[in-house]
Amino acid sequence: MREVGRRHIDQGYETELHELLGAVLLMGATVEAHFSESVRAFVELDLRAAESVAAADVSVDRLEREIDATCVQLLARRQPMASDLRFVTTILKVVTDLERIGDLSTGICERTLASKGTPHQRALSDLEHLSALARDMLHDALDSLVAGDVVRAARLVQRDREIDEHYARFASALAAAMGHHPDCIESMMRIWVVAKAIERVADHATSIAEMVVFMVDGRDVRHASLIR
Repeated sequence: MREVGRRHIDQGYETELHELLGAVLLMGATVEAHFSESVRAFVELDLRAAESVAAADVSVDRLEREIDATCVQLLARRQPMASDLRFVTTILKVVTDLERIGDLSTGICERTLASKGTPHQRALSDLEHLSALARDMLHDALDSLVAGDVVRAARLVQRDREIDEHYARFASALAAAMGHHPDCIESMMRIWVVAKAIERVADHATSIAEMVVFMVDGRDVRHASLIR
């Protein structure tokens, strides 16, 4: 499973790094599933699913704690250097981004529950499109982590601009609609909050992609262009 970095003579050490990546991918798959289900529950006003996803966030928090503990143990016992040190420190950052995506998914579920099943006062096709873009970014960010693919990671950072632009247009249209239909403000505000949460998920996927560049090349590209 572990495609990044070099192989080690110490097979025990190599196994520990391999298992660490596997734990992160499990957390990533869990978070990705929770995010997708939280948006579906909101769109379809599935209150039971929203409750289930919100309750399952404890599993994401548990994985974060376990992975953090594993990283600390690796740093203390193995004293990794060079690419291995970047790998472990990257994992510490990635799990933080994943945990925050989990929190955002829980927040989306809370908006669903707050609706009490009241029908949305606006078509949500644009919201679903925004969600699909963010979900694809998260999936690709995790794939780039496994492969140590800097090119793919760089493209992800560029794709975040597309989501930012889509969100800006969506928010502008929603604000205009609220001006024309003040009786629907409460419903539309829930949609707006969910759209912002989705946009933040894409930001965290971008953060993971930026850390992949650091892990592979040692370049810190946060808050900067990836253009060489």
